[in-house]
Amino acid sequence: MSDHIRNTGPMLASPRCGAKTRCGGACRAPALRGKKRCRMHGGAPGSGAPRANQNARRHGLFTGDAIAERRHVQALLGEARKLLDEMK
Repeated sequence: MSDHIRNTGPMLASPRCGAKTRCGGACRAPALRGKKRCRMHGGAPGSGAPRANQNARRHGLFTGDAIAERRHVQALLGEARKLLDEMK
């Protein structure tokens, strides 16, 4: 074994990757300099989708109109529940 002292302080003090792992916990790898993710979760150069990625537009589930419509439906359901509770 070597008898030199390792300087691991800077790596241990570096910010961690903010990605969620498969088991539900946070990734414990250090984030790349100037980025929020590690090299395995999108911090590496060339990783991620290209600009104006047409493949990312699969459905309109999270558009502003769809979200507003879901809120409106939830409000109507809440009013209906209140009306049914009053009728009992």
